Amino acid sequence: MTISDACYARLEKITGPKNVTREKEELVCYSYDATGDIHLPDAVIFPGTENEISQILQLADQHQIIVVPRGAGSGMTGGAVPVKGGLVISFSRMKKILEIDEKNLLVRVQPGVVVGEIHREVEKRGLFYPPDPASSSVCSIGGNVGECAGGPRAVKYGVTRDYVLGLRAVLVSGEVIQTGVRTAKGVAGYDLTRLIVGSEGTLAVVTEITLKLLPKPETVKTMAVFFNCMQMAARAVSGIMKAGILPRCMEYLDHACLDLVKDALDFKLPETCQALLIIELDGNHQMVRQDSDRVLGICDRFNAIHVMVAGNVVEINRLWQARRALSPILFKIARNKINEDIVVPIDKIPEMVKIIQDIKESYNLTMVSFGHAGDGNIHCNIMYNKADENESIRAHQAVDKLFRQTLRLAGSITGEHGVGVTKLKYLPQEVGSTQIELMRGIKKVFDPNGILNPGKIFS
Repeated sequence: MTISDACYARLEKITGPKNVTREKEELVCYSYDATGDIHLPDAVIFPGTENEISQILQLADQHQIIVVPRGAGSGMTGGAVPVKGGLVISFSRMKKILEIDEKNLLVRVQPGVVVGEIHREVEKRGLFYPPDPASSSVCSIGGNVGECAGGPRAVKYGVTRDYVLGLRAVLVSGEVIQTGVRTAKGVAGYDLTRLIVGSEGTLAVVTEITLKLLPKPETVKTMAVFFNCMQMAARAVSGIMKAGILPRCMEYLDHACLDLVKDALDFKLPETCQALLIIELDGNHQMVRQDSDRVLGICDRFNAIHVMVAGNVVEINRLWQARRALSPILFKIARNKINEDIVVPIDKIPEMVKIIQDIKESYNLTMVSFGHAGDGNIHCNIMYNKADENESIRAHQAVDKLFRQTLRLAGSITGEHGVGVTKLKYLPQEVGSTQIELMRGIKKVFDPNGILNPGKIFS
């Protein structure tokens, strides 16, 4: 249902007229995410308190107004895109770090806080929040919770859900619930916290998040290891994991990636280089030294052609800056891109790398792969021109095959980007109809009228 003038007037009373808009030029800013799909909302509102969100949801449920919670809009699957119009709730005014509890190793934040700010503020106190999406300098913690974001450090430390101790959230009825605990343990009833994390704003609107922190590691060592063959780099990854070494990051870039970022590097790539592993270890000095020697030995066994060890923070940041710049740089290759974040078991990485190469050749497409090799999370980017109908068809056929092969290897169609809109049709291939019906039932309990972010996860 569209937003009537009477409902819009009530929204103005809730937040003040300056904090709600339906001016088209402003609506456009909230009509898309990193997928590039555009759907205009009917209005955008900027609440400043939990109480305002409660009133907004009561009004929306009463009048059947669609509500789409939105963080920074950096998602990759359309999770924050208002595909059916309605009211976008932006959290740009709710961006406070409410508490950093150094004794109990936790932080309480509002959903609009940028993840990079959390990193900086807790590290000033000798603490550590591990999840670090590539977009951490711009993405919000609310969006990370909605999508259960990961990042390079997931191989050792896990993803967002592993650090969410508890939530405050508003139901469509306007009721506020407090889930989870502030303690290391707590098993009182169903785990509603984990149910809401990763639900992409389809169950409730999160207003406050309590995150677990860790002590900041004593030291970090970052290495760049070059190979003349992507398969050998993939085998080196498997070898490192089988040896019982647990890097905090193990990223890989294929030859197409390296060709794109070479200008952003302050060193020259070896002439025969076809693949790069960025390997990062952390912990106490002795353990890191021992593990780095073992890692280098394993890489040598898999024919690494060159190794660089970052000597200081500046050199470490330069390496990671090139990795994080990849996604926007990809548009130098083609006007459009499909970014899939498949996951396979670690021992299947070499096979998956070969499959991607075969798909690239058989569909005659430009495909660029990079990702979190340590946990099998591969970001496969298919570059194409949407205006070229034949090329567009081939690109989507390539996605179909990529997902079929991923599932054949006992993998998953999404590791950290969520389902959103772009993977909606593929979800039944992974989870099956019985599980989807259970999800529908859960959605119905939380959101009887279906107003919370409809058209996401399942149709």
